[in-house]
Amino acid sequence: MVDIQQFKGTGTALVTPFTKDGAIDYDSLKRLIEFNIEGGVDYLVCLGTTGEAVTLNRPDCQAILDFTVEVVAERVPIVFGVFGSNSTEIVLERLTGYSLDGVSALLSASPYYNKPSQEGIFQHYKVFDEQSPLPIIIYNVPGRTASNISAETTLRIAKECKNIIGIKEASGNSDQIASILKHRPDDFLVLSGDDPTVLGSMAYGADGVISVVSNVYPDIWSKMIRSCLNGDFAEARKFNAELIDLHQWLYIEGNPCGIKAALQYRGIIKERHVRLPLVPLSEANYASLKREMDLVKG
Repeated sequence: MVDIQQFKGTGTALVTPFTKDGAIDYDSLKRLIEFNIEGGVDYLVCLGTTGEAVTLNRPDCQAILDFTVEVVAERVPIVFGVFGSNSTEIVLERLTGYSLDGVSALLSASPYYNKPSQEGIFQHYKVFDEQSPLPIIIYNVPGRTASNISAETTLRIAKECKNIIGIKEASGNSDQIASILKHRPDDFLVLSGDDPTVLGSMAYGADGVISVVSNVYPDIWSKMIRSCLNGDFAEARKFNAELIDLHQWLYIEGNPCGIKAALQYRGIIKERHVRLPLVPLSEANYASLKREMDLVKG
C-alpha cells in the first residue's frame, strides 16, 4: 500500500536553473533544493511544467532527476514529472526510458492538443495505471492541454485505477474541485495546482498544493498550507495575504519566467534564463516583481 500521507501539504514544483548558454546550473539547483527542504516543504516535484521538462531531452531529464535524488538523500519524497503527450504510446515510451530509483510517485498531465473525449482521457489513464511501476498523480491543467478532465472522469479514474493516488487540480473551477472532494474515495488525494486560489481549495477540503511560489517562499507557503490542514484558516489567511499580490507578476509572462526572476532576485539561483520559445521576464515586469517582493515581510 502507498502511503498517500507523504504527498499531503506543500510540494514544490522545482524550476530547472540554466546558465546563459542554456546548460543546467547544478550549483543553483542544489541551492534551491536545500532552500526548499530547510523552508519546510513536504516533498519536491522534479521536472514538471515549472521545471521546463518540455524543452529538455531525455538525458538531461535523467541527469536532473539523478542529481535531485542524490541531493535530497531521502529527506523528503520526490515526485517525477513524466510529461504528457497527445499520444498514450509516447508517454509510455518515455516512462520506460527512465531509471526511477529514489522516486516516490509520478505526475502526468492529461493528453493535449488533440482534445480527447472524457472516455479517451479515462482510457489513457487506465493504460498508464496498468503499466506504471510507481503510483501516479494525474494533472488536470486545461489552460495548457485545452482539454479539461471533468469531475465525473476524475472520480471514475479514482475508483477504477488503483495505482492512481490523486490529482493535481489546476482547472481553477471551484465547483469542479468541490465535487471531486465530496465524492472521492478516502484514499484519493486532491491537490491544488493553482497558487492564487489554493486557500479556497483548502477550505473545501483539499489535501495540499503542488506549488510554484513555494520555490521562492517555501517557509511562508508551507506554514499557510499547514495552518489550513490544522483547521486554522485565520492564521492561513495571514500567510496568504503576504503573497497574494505577488502572484500576478509571477505569471504575467508565463511560467516559469516569473518565478525564475523571483529566485534570482532572492539570490537562490544565479540567472533567470529559460529555454526558447520562452524568454526571460522583461525588465519592466522584473522591476514590478522586485517592488512587490520588497513588501513581503516573511
